[in-house]
Amino acid sequence: MKKILIAAVMVLGFAVAATAQPKAIGLRWGFNTEISYQHNLGGANFVEANLGTFGFDSFDISSTYNFMIAQPAWTSQGEWGFYAGPGLALGFNNAVNFAVQGQIGLEYTFWFPLQLAVDLKPQFGFWAVNGHAYFFREGLYGFIPSLSVRYRF
Repeated sequence: MKKILIAAVMVLGFAVAATAQPKAIGLRWGFNTEISYQHNLGGANFVEANLGTFGFDSFDISSTYNFMIAQPAWTSQGEWGFYAGPGLALGFNNAVNFAVQGQIGLEYTFWFPLQLAVDLKPQFGFWAVNGHAYFFREGLYGFIPSLSVRYRF
């Protein structure tokens, strides 16, 4: 009985800790159009997961672990943040592509629950077509800046 009680308290504690972390959900536009979700991991670092199109002709799932590099106090209200981090992407079209990606960006979170961000997210990987692998050059379009608008909760 004691073990069940301890396990229940631990599960409840993990659930409370997970819901206490800031999150944001919204859209990301650029060379791609994606639904974007951010989840902070205790401190200022966060995981970003995106689901959408890449190059408007393929379905793409990607995730990055972003490190908050700096949070300058440029304004008295709201928060600024420079971030960068590595990630992975998986895409589907007439073929499957796998890519490693990097993300670097600047975000501003208003004093009300709105977050705006501008970032670059290039991908370096390959297409797998009919047993052959080709360089995924569409991933270089990630050097085109993207704009994100998210609701922060």
